[in-house]
Parts: sequence; structure tokens; C-alpha cells
Amino acid sequence: MDAGDLSVFAAVAGAGGINRAAHALNTVQSNVTQRIRQLERELGVPLFHRHSRGVTLTPAGARLLPYAQRIGHLLGEAWRAATDGAEPAGRLAIGSLETTAARRLPPILSAYAAAHPKVDIVLETGTTAELVAKVADRRLEGAFVAGPLDHPDLESEPIVEEELVFLTAPGAPKLDASLRAAARGEAEMKILVLRAGCSYRQRLERFLAAHGVKEPRRLEFGTVDGIVGCVGAGIGVTLMPRAIVE
Repeated sequence: MDAGDLSVFAAVAGAGGINRAAHALNTVQSNVTQRIRQLERELGVPLFHRHSRGVTLTPAGARLLPYAQRIGHLLGEAWRAATDGAEPAGRLAIGSLETTAARRLPPILSAYAAAHPKVDIVLETGTTAELVAKVADRRLEGAFVAGPLDHPDLESEPIVEEELVFLTAPGAPKLDASLRAAARGEAEMKILVLRAGCSYRQRLERFLAAHGVKEPRRLEFGTVDGIVGCVGAGIGVTLMPRAIVE
């Protein structure tokens, strides 16, 4: 049996007539009549006695009515449970670049947590490549990553445009002079980077390659704070969002 047919049947029984039920359901009389006839054909019994004043239930219709009403109530409860008129609740797992988590997300997450206190937020940091893979595998609901994003199964929306800057130690040689010396093989270019898959690392390596520095010496770190501290100590250079150092 079709739940829609049962709903129409219950409406006709409650209204006491086809026309009145059609008006209550905001549909045409022929549609109501067709649904009732379809249900009667399926059950093999008449559900209504038709007369000039409207309709009354047959014994079979009277037996069916409480079930139809119960199914209607259950469907309503199912709809409310699925679409949830209540506030969001449960676990929300999202990912973010470490730099974004440190500088951009705190006010966003604070506002969300205040608006939805029943949601348990789980924030995982990682590289763009790692986070994109986890979103694609449904291990994360979404992630804040560096674009552009080109993935056949995912959609992206720009949130903020970051300005990237080179970080060097105070008193270090000018960047253009260091690039020329490294390109000629006269000096070693040391770059401080996060692990493979970091978008800032990829952009730095592409920039250096475009300026003739094919094989810089890479010093890999686990945290942005570690990189910034070691750049300040004169160990090497890096590429970071301006927001990190402001």
C-alpha cells in the first residue's frame, strides 16, 4: 500500500466527503477519487459507501482507518526526526591547516559552539593533501584548505584570500641575492617547511624552481611555531601567510 493513498483515505474519512477532502488537501476531486479507487483495487474491498450527502465508511474502511491514522502519525514523526526541527547535535569532525586553525578559526568555532551547544566539534589539522583525502573518504565533514582545489568528488567555496610572505631572520641577506647565489651554486638555500602535502611548501618549491633553485635543502618541521622560531634563529627561510606573523 502507498502511504500517500492511506493519507488521502484518512482525509476523506475525516472530512466525510470527496469534495471536502480535496479542499482540505489542496488538490482536485479527481485526484482524491483516483487515490481511493487505487487503494480499493489493491485491497479488493470497498472502503466507502457513496451517497448524496458524501461518504461513510464500510466495515472494511472502519477497520483500516486506525491503521491509516497510525501510519500517518509515524510518518510525521519520521519526518521530524530526519529533518529535525530541533537544534543540531552530535559529532562534527572538520579539518584545517594549522595556520588557519591558529589564526582564522577561533572566532568562527567560538560563534558556532555558542549557537549549537549540543554539537561536539572535533578539529583535525593537517596538510591540504591529507585533509582533502579524508574529506573524500568521508572521514571528515569538511576542511579549510589552501586552494585551488581540483577534485572530482568534492566542492569548494572560497572563504578568505591569504597573502603569502617570505620569512627570513633579521639581518639575513636579501632574498633576491640569496636566490641568485643559490641558483649559481655559490650558496645553499635552506627552506623550513612542513611535511609533504603542505600547500605552502609546494608553492615555495615551485617559486624556487622558477628562479633556478632546483634542489634546496629542506628542513622539515611538525609545527608552524617550530618553523617560525627557527627562521628567527637564522636557520633558513620559509613561506607563510602574513597573518601568522602579524
